[in-house]
Amino acid sequence: MRLGVCYFPEHWPSEEWERDVAAMADAGLEYVRMAEFSWGVLEPERGEFDFEWLDEAVELVGEYGMQAVLCTPTATPPKWLVDERPSIRQESPDGTVREHGSRRHYCFNSDAYREETARIVERITERYADSPHVAGWQTDNEFGCHRTVRCYCDDCADAFRTWLADRYGDVDSLNEAWGNAFWSQQYGSFGEVDPPGPTPAEHHPSRLLAYARFASDSVVEYNRLHADLIRDADPDWFVTHNFMGRFPTLNAYDVSEDLDRVAWDSYPTGFVQDRFDGEASPDQLRAGDPDQVGMDHDLYRSALDRPFWVMEQQPGDVNWPPHCPQPGEGAMRLWAHHAAAHGADAVLYFRWRRCLEGQEQYHAGLRRADGSPDRGYGDAECAAEEFAALDGVGHVDAPVAVVFDYDSLWTLDAQPHAPDFDYWALQEAFYGAVRRRGVQVDVVPPSADLSGYAAVVAPALHLVTDETADRLTDYVAGGGQLLFGPRTGVKDAENKLRPAPQPGPLADLVGATVDQHESLPRRLETAVRRVGALDADGDADGDDLTSPSLSFRTWAEWLAPDAAEPRYAYDVDGPGDGRPAVVANAVGDGDVTYCGAWPGSELADALVSGLLDRAGVRRADPLPDGVRAGYRGGHTWVTNFTSDRLRLPGIDSGSLAVDDADREVVDAGSGDSQEERPADGVVVGPYGVAVVEGDRVDGLRVTRT
Repeated sequence: MRLGVCYFPEHWPSEEWERDVAAMADAGLEYVRMAEFSWGVLEPERGEFDFEWLDEAVELVGEYGMQAVLCTPTATPPKWLVDERPSIRQESPDGTVREHGSRRHYCFNSDAYREETARIVERITERYADSPHVAGWQTDNEFGCHRTVRCYCDDCADAFRTWLADRYGDVDSLNEAWGNAFWSQQYGSFGEVDPPGPTPAEHHPSRLLAYARFASDSVVEYNRLHADLIRDADPDWFVTHNFMGRFPTLNAYDVSEDLDRVAWDSYPTGFVQDRFDGEASPDQLRAGDPDQVGMDHDLYRSALDRPFWVMEQQPGDVNWPPHCPQPGEGAMRLWAHHAAAHGADAVLYFRWRRCLEGQEQYHAGLRRADGSPDRGYGDAECAAEEFAALDGVGHVDAPVAVVFDYDSLWTLDAQPHAPDFDYWALQEAFYGAVRRRGVQVDVVPPSADLSGYAAVVAPALHLVTDETADRLTDYVAGGGQLLFGPRTGVKDAENKLRPAPQPGPLADLVGATVDQHESLPRRLETAVRRVGALDADGDADGDDLTSPSLSFRTWAEWLAPDAAEPRYAYDVDGPGDGRPAVVANAVGDGDVTYCGAWPGSELADALVSGLLDRAGVRRADPLPDGVRAGYRGGHTWVTNFTSDRLRLPGIDSGSLAVDDADREVVDAGSGDSQEERPADGVVVGPYGVAVVEGDRVDGLRVTRT
């Protein structure tokens, strides 16, 4: 596990560079990312290149024992290029052209921009092909940031028509696949199909899905252009890209196929404000939410099933969310450890120094604008010391997979059927229940090989093909334990309802179908109760009416069991009262559970704990909100995203990994020495972390002091 930083030498006088780089090395940093926004400096006018400044910066990094990660600078085409070739700019659905003046204003399908991309990438990679100080390359920067995956210009219209022709062969097949007889939406040729622009009513859902797939594929092709050119220059370099958290328009699994490692940019206190289902708590505003960040860690690690990087780690306060509260004391160290627990090999803080100009002046760095240390610098320095004391961290071997499907995300975004229905939040309801038990999770696409997992959770597999249904059936029949969430098996691959009850091709596996569904506002009381068998009317019998009610929200499906047995029934004031909400079915050597409601935390925990027990997965006692644990490479991490002091009963100080060979401090959060520790368990301080030797998740208990 290594730490690094993002640096912009072009923003500072060259006489300050060595001071900066020396301080990076003194902090124990090992990687320095540079040049992702530097096209205008590298080529101030066409054909006139200036590499000397970057040469000097790369050499300095190497002289101080670190390695450079360089970036292709295509996220910010310079003004002279925009003026020469204005067709490279993106267009919004209403035809508004995105002008020069910020970043990410180019079109992925512009032949002109692909030509210019090849030219600059070839030139910069050839320049550093023989440098011993360059470890690898990042392609572009944050594909899709600022809602820029989907462009609607003429180049995209032409490329979309070609994409459709390749997919469907002839326009009659497209009309049939989409169901274009509805509202007279048939096409006479592929040339008639436009990108989905403004309309009085909503667009055809199949057309929207097709455009979402096409736009994501366009980014895949553009990224491949970069990756191929980088490898042509030096096949020993690694190639990565820095994805962002919860970007809804880009299939990261597809882009990752052309990468050697996956990276992403983590900003916990920003994400919890603009990508969170609900109002952030005070602790979340200071440290973020461990499951929100953790699900991204696990998705990007799982994309290639190998350690990932955090290419940008929040270093302090940031400029872009609605508010910028100062992170809790120690949070910048906590986030690095949390990433390590989820499988990160490197964490790079963004940025080194707060800048003096431009749009990010209010974005903190590890150092202040004058070069003096800021709050994050001490955290980074401490984390580097602690990681140096760990002898490797190894691979994350997750016993549970959570299935994440971009096609289902896109279709449910287009037709949520409830204003508060959010695919990410539904995923997290199930994902968080697994993580609450300290169990490591892979977040995988539906195409993943599931045979190595003891248990699989598919929270909302909305689009299901016959092939996917067969694979899931084989998994369960072979002894797998499977948990489905609501809105599963609703549509076919083209986003059309099937002429069969939900869950369509999964009905035999589930042993039940969906009779009715409803979406419910939060002002209605929504709960389920544990039940046994059904009565003669098909309702769950009332023998267990005394069992406690567990809450659900937003979505409810009334299930009609066939081979399956009911486990929970609705306890509501309405026509669904008593109808089965959760059913279970044994298939071959395994079991499948279908939950037709969006579960609250207690219901999700009950379903997940039963799943883990049946699968034989060792687990912790329920962890407090904001506290998570994970095992990796001989160590268990306990991370505390709260302002509370925690105790780990039964774990004495001798079982902890020492974070610095010259000190006896073994708890990265509390600051207590071994001599100061109570005998009844290790203390973890607010926004702190403990690293415990061995796999201590099974039966782990965490209490508040």
